[in-house]
Amino acid sequence: MSKPLPTPVWMRKAVPRFFQYLVLTIATILIFVPIIILIFGSVKTTGQMYSHPYDFPTNPNWSNIINILKTPSFWTMMGNSLIVMVSTTTATVFICALVSFVFARLEFRGKNFFFNLFTLGLMFPINVAILPVYFVLRQLDSYGLHLINSLLGVIVVQVAFQLSGNIMILKGFFTAIPKELQDAAYIDGCTNFDFFWRIMLPLVKPALAAVASLVMIVSWNDLLVPLIVLNSNNLWTLQLGTMQFQGQYSTDLALISAFVALSSIPTIIFYMFAEKQIVAGLTAGAVKG
Repeated sequence: MSKPLPTPVWMRKAVPRFFQYLVLTIATILIFVPIIILIFGSVKTTGQMYSHPYDFPTNPNWSNIINILKTPSFWTMMGNSLIVMVSTTTATVFICALVSFVFARLEFRGKNFFFNLFTLGLMFPINVAILPVYFVLRQLDSYGLHLINSLLGVIVVQVAFQLSGNIMILKGFFTAIPKELQDAAYIDGCTNFDFFWRIMLPLVKPALAAVASLVMIVSWNDLLVPLIVLNSNNLWTLQLGTMQFQGQYSTDLALISAFVALSSIPTIIFYMFAEKQIVAGLTAGAVKG
């Protein structure tokens, strides 16, 4: 009985590659088609959106975008979102870097216990824990901290729920740095903080940039925390304002599309510049000495 002919090499490579490109094409369509419809809709009238939602706008209607840009509340919400995003990112990166350094490079009693406490935070996403968090904020308000209806309350909650995952990411990078480098630094007279600040942080810059980029994107797109914490219109972030705007102008789809498109521009621009940092930081397996 003759043996079956072996499968040609080109076919063994072509079939998996075909399915890879097929999956990537489907994913690209699912992601970009809604974005394209949103961008096209922002320069159409509501009637054109209902009748020709997928057509390229031949005669763009810029009045929707101009009217939103002339609205002072839009810029107020933009400023609030920037304050929350920058503050949350700065606090999260600094705290995560310090805590990760302690868990990765220092030895103390109860180290594994406390690290496990941080990892437990991954089991309680913000959607599940938001109600207890709100009661905690109200209790803290009774002591005069005034976290409810303030941007500080939003920042505190966002930072708290960003710590667990990012500490685990940074701990791996701090652990990868050779132990001999730490011993040499201590011989030269470095304290723990000097070693952390002068040597460790410059070596893990890609990881810090990746964590900062991810925190920025999550903070900017967050809707739930501002919705629960903020009451005053003057403190609304863009995401919360988008939800309220959709409720107010539910029949004017073109105006809503313009508002959502303008709200998304900062995130898109930021991700275009931060994408390399995110990939480089999350894929670097070790720090070369």
